[in-house]
Amino acid sequence: MQNTIVLYPSPGLGHVLSMVELGKLILRHSNNRYSITILLTTGFWDTPSIISYIDSVSKASPSISFLRFPSISVDLSRNCSGAAIGFQFIRNHASNAHLSLQEISKTRNVSAFVIDLFCSSSLAVGKELKIPTFYFFTSGASVLAAFLQIPQFDQQTNGRSFKDLPDTVFHFQGVPPLRAVHMPEPLLDRQDPAYHDFMSFLSSLQHSDGIIVNTFGDLEPISIKAIADGLCLPHAPTPPTFYIGPLIAPGKGEAETDYCLSWLEKQPSRSVVFLCFGSRGMFYPPQLKEIAQGLEKSGERFLWVVKDPPNSDKTRQAEDCPDVDLDNLLPEGFMERTKDRGLVVKSFAPQVAVLNKDSVGGFVTHCGWNSVLEAVVAGVPMIAWPLYAEQHLNRNILVEDLKMAIPVEQRDEDGFVSGAELEKRVRELMESENGRALRERSREMKEKGLAALGPSGSSTKALAQFAELWKQ
Repeated sequence: MQNTIVLYPSPGLGHVLSMVELGKLILRHSNNRYSITILLTTGFWDTPSIISYIDSVSKASPSISFLRFPSISVDLSRNCSGAAIGFQFIRNHASNAHLSLQEISKTRNVSAFVIDLFCSSSLAVGKELKIPTFYFFTSGASVLAAFLQIPQFDQQTNGRSFKDLPDTVFHFQGVPPLRAVHMPEPLLDRQDPAYHDFMSFLSSLQHSDGIIVNTFGDLEPISIKAIADGLCLPHAPTPPTFYIGPLIAPGKGEAETDYCLSWLEKQPSRSVVFLCFGSRGMFYPPQLKEIAQGLEKSGERFLWVVKDPPNSDKTRQAEDCPDVDLDNLLPEGFMERTKDRGLVVKSFAPQVAVLNKDSVGGFVTHCGWNSVLEAVVAGVPMIAWPLYAEQHLNRNILVEDLKMAIPVEQRDEDGFVSGAELEKRVRELMESENGRALRERSREMKEKGLAALGPSGSSTKALAQFAELWKQ
């Protein structure tokens, strides 16, 4: 029977992209001795961009196949967070994951089952079928170190929600401190079902056969050492952990973005600040106007990706890209006044390609881990503007440990950033001695990241060690 490895990402294009890249890495390492089967949920998370991406991967990589679950629906009218609805959606698919693994096992030998953190409801499925089951942790080692420790802090709050502890700071092993109110959103409100789901996910990490992490040794040595020394799980053994990154999905190009790249090619070396805030990085009009004012007053060249403001519709997905009315969203005359040194792009820019242009000298980012790694591999220093999920943790690591980013000061109640603050940070990154130091540090880390994936690199060795567990 042919050997196969089954991968199970949580819904959403970013998670699927990361899992596909892991599958490609495994195929290269094993010289195609394994096939890859990727399980996909079906339901309200589906978008045209995911469907077209899956189709393109299937055509380009015959050794990677996708198995779609039967469609299920969820009650979008429930009085709880979108995260709680999403977690329930994935949990309802656990029986489909079970049936799919059983069906695959009839014709192929399943050597390993690799799941996303949010697919923890299927950890027991792999165990029941006696298949080695691993987590693919799509954030970095620092977030993993923090996540392993967060259940301990849950016991110290006397039943209060983290959002109600504005003065509390949690001190981690191997990770810079984090304010309680900067925990990922599902952990902020103890009354939300998502809180208990997330705590369950974090507690389940220690019960896997191993954890694969999208990072590399030279990027996060402090956190990696804390995990290896057992400091993050002092009362239980830490599963084997493998750092196999940086895994970067190739940039997707579209014809309308050609102008954006050709514009960058005409700009001086390291002169452009790139602003892009991820698939969920949408701002209300007052914040967009502050960003515009900050960019205009900075005098720096810029490329700015602007999305439509947030929408309360729970069925609208992050990958949906409606047309953006820039005339109404940005200050009157802004586009005309900055046309000689700035470019505003609606909804999307090919981020990987942009970051690798010689003219890009800085990146204003939401600190999503995929974006962080893309900047690291491109050698571009950052201005850290976290918005959601684990991004405040990533910001702290980038600023305090890695010395690769400058933080923006944000208003406590809503994360708002003034135009004057953005102007100050953009000037600091592009003009100051500190900015030059960050740029040199970023250049050095780029070389280390490339070396980690080389024939004798740390990530290549880690993947080989992980592969040994499939064969036992």
